[in-house]
Amino acid sequence: MRTILATIALFSLCGLQAQEAYQPSFGRELPRGELIAYPSAEAAEAADGGDSRYFTRLTQWTFDETAARFTTNFTVPFAWANRQVLLHVGQSSGDYEVWINDRQAAYVADGNSPAEFNITKLTHEGRNQVEIRVITPSPTAPLESWRENPEPTLGGIWLQSQPTMRIRDIETRTRVGENGYATAEVAVVVKSEALNPRTSRIHYELIAPSGEDAAAGFKDLTLKMRGEDTIRFLARIPANMLWSPELPTQYILRLKTQYEGRYVEYEELRLGFRQVEVREGQLQLNGTPMTLRVHEVPATISENEIAELREQGYNTFKLLPGPVSEDFLNACDGQGICVIAQAPIDTQRSGDSRRVGGNPSNDPAWKEAYLERAWNSYHTTKRHPSVIAFSLATRSANGINLYETYLKMKRIDEPRPFIYPDAGGEWNSDRLLME
Repeated sequence: MRTILATIALFSLCGLQAQEAYQPSFGRELPRGELIAYPSAEAAEAADGGDSRYFTRLTQWTFDETAARFTTNFTVPFAWANRQVLLHVGQSSGDYEVWINDRQAAYVADGNSPAEFNITKLTHEGRNQVEIRVITPSPTAPLESWRENPEPTLGGIWLQSQPTMRIRDIETRTRVGENGYATAEVAVVVKSEALNPRTSRIHYELIAPSGEDAAAGFKDLTLKMRGEDTIRFLARIPANMLWSPELPTQYILRLKTQYEGRYVEYEELRLGFRQVEVREGQLQLNGTPMTLRVHEVPATISENEIAELREQGYNTFKLLPGPVSEDFLNACDGQGICVIAQAPIDTQRSGDSRRVGGNPSNDPAWKEAYLERAWNSYHTTKRHPSVIAFSLATRSANGINLYETYLKMKRIDEPRPFIYPDAGGEWNSDRLLME
């Protein structure tokens, strides 16, 4: 009995120590793929990445090396009055804190995935200050074996303004029919920050590569206080215009939000439509079996390197853990390369032991960190047609946290597989045949 009690006490102590080190994220918006609001249809169509009336990149930072602290000033113009101010941080070398005008706005425990913060209430018209404090050493370093004492870094930081009732996310789903056509569903997630009911009109236009409209129209939506809802529309897509490695066809989606007669945001993005299924481990793309010729790559390779690997016969990239840029995914969309997105979890430095003090994958104190990283990875990459599967971790033994992560992700209405290639034949990985 003493041995059992001692074991329980040791397990509890180890769990407490890990819990003290790991701090869950707070203050961030729900994760989403990149979405930028523009002040006009012309600016949205150009989408040249430069500053606009509603968009400002933050590129000039002062770095305090002793405190691992990045600081810069920004201006909230009068044009942003009665709108939301959103800060976007693309990546960080570790956990970080966000401070606005000397007040803490957020803490992020996953610096690999893009994060957004609604900082409206912490800002004022005119000059403001943002400070990002990178925690060194990072409390989540046990989950990031690919990093070796990284220097504090940040990347992809900007501010944008969206209306109080705004487009929050875009999702797609495709169903192939037997008549030579597929039905594509586009879901536009709309969120309100208003303290009373608000109605806006969402206009949409889906444009085929030929320049013709595949769908067009508008829908009025009323949301309650700080509510969120989704409008959906369908489009009929010819089977030969579905996205595939052989023909990576993309459509253009144009959206605009209208409130009290005024257009308050414009957005434009590319979408590819394809159906992904897995039958007895065999991936089927648009109803046709596909052999996945897989090559592991970091999400930092160039478009030329992507093209070279494609010429070598690879049609699928399994990403190594780490930040994933929108530019990389856009390149894969355009070149017809399939992608297995990778949650940023690699605990190989902790060994394979599931005992107390062993691998974090079997330590319940790390459960929320595992869930958050898989959730972020999924929602920031799901919209891309090239993404055909999601990997929950790599080289991370196995245990309760990966079991719980798999169960949570499988509760999503998502036909694409969730895999963990190092599960060792255990149940927490969908079967997916790869070469």
